[in-house]
Amino acid sequence: MTDERSAPGAGGVLVVGGGISGLTAALEAAEVGSDVFLVERNPYLGGRVAQLNQYFPKLCPPSCGLEINFQRIKKNRKIRVHTMTEVKSIAGAPGAYQVTLESKPRFVNNNCTACGDCVEACPEERDNAFNFGMDKTKAIYKSHDHAFPMKYVIDMAACNKCGKCASACKYNAIDMTMASKEITVDVASIVWSTGWNPYDPTKMDNLKFNSSESIITNMMMERLAAPNGPTAGKILRPGDNKEPESFAFVQCAGSRDENHLEYCSYICCMATFKQITYIRAQYPEAKIYVFYIDLRTPGKYEHFREKLMGDANTTFVKGKVADIVAEAGGAVTLIAENAVTGEKISQTVDMAILATGMQPALQGQGAAFGVTMDGNGFVLADEAKAMFAGGCAKKAADVVTSGQNSTAAALKAIQASRR
Repeated sequence: MTDERSAPGAGGVLVVGGGISGLTAALEAAEVGSDVFLVERNPYLGGRVAQLNQYFPKLCPPSCGLEINFQRIKKNRKIRVHTMTEVKSIAGAPGAYQVTLESKPRFVNNNCTACGDCVEACPEERDNAFNFGMDKTKAIYKSHDHAFPMKYVIDMAACNKCGKCASACKYNAIDMTMASKEITVDVASIVWSTGWNPYDPTKMDNLKFNSSESIITNMMMERLAAPNGPTAGKILRPGDNKEPESFAFVQCAGSRDENHLEYCSYICCMATFKQITYIRAQYPEAKIYVFYIDLRTPGKYEHFREKLMGDANTTFVKGKVADIVAEAGGAVTLIAENAVTGEKISQTVDMAILATGMQPALQGQGAAFGVTMDGNGFVLADEAKAMFAGGCAKKAADVVTSGQNSTAAALKAIQASRR
């Protein structure tokens, strides 16, 4: 086990989660002089934002905001980054925590230049989790083209240990002897920026996610539309790569439902309107149907909604989808009741997109670490414990709101560390 200490007398801040919220909290704390330990369980920083095609308010690609933050991290010696790392245990007390971290092996060392020779040599494949299983990578891979750190990683569950990647590497970057290690860090306060997971669509029996490859989630749509996604940015139907002529969005897929997520996930309506712009850019004449309970586009986004609701080829149906039926040839039929007219609707489309909700990623793990949480699994700030929450660990939120509350969490953590 190795130890890492903050500067004597200064107090350190542990930021758990390296998405846009964790990056914001870490940088805000470090740039005013605090020692920061930033841990992320994935092989890369950037979190869910890295998987988006565009994000609000300017509909920027993720590289826009992330690259700026990556450059700031590279230049700041106050931040120590640990990827493929999770919190194992927390001991001590507020102001003097000893946190044990467990880092999993990457099997690729710092000699890696991301040249890609290893990938060409590797004979094994794995499902690409970054693209939600819509394509594959080799067993040695980098998560995406904008990955930070820009290093490959080996998925040992897919690797046959043939050694071909090591033979192809000119830089001796492959190290199969790497093992998990534990690190102890001394910190005064902790910011939980553990982000969110898309709600599991298989839990909604009526929406039949597994019945057809033509039924996807809103995050899968982001990857389809992204230039670095499985189809190089072309929105094609998974399975047969058909160019869809019609689409249906199912709002509140899991949200505002006492059997699933009882709260509004905040971003789903805006995500659908955004994705309508993706479709319109590629398929100007495609028919689009949006099934909704309520449309929530807060404040400054109202104008954006109004513009898209005026689209002649987009139909909005106030009604909850009761069933989705897979048809021959890849089409799917959505069955719903129009809550305004009482009419029963059966609408057949080429692709259905489930606007799945945000589920906080920390969930039950938080209780084991003494984190105060609400009944839905969101982290509640606890100044007495010097533990704070940023981004979607705190509440369902968009990128702008996540940045704001992560800055607030960093300021609270700094104050707690200097008492």
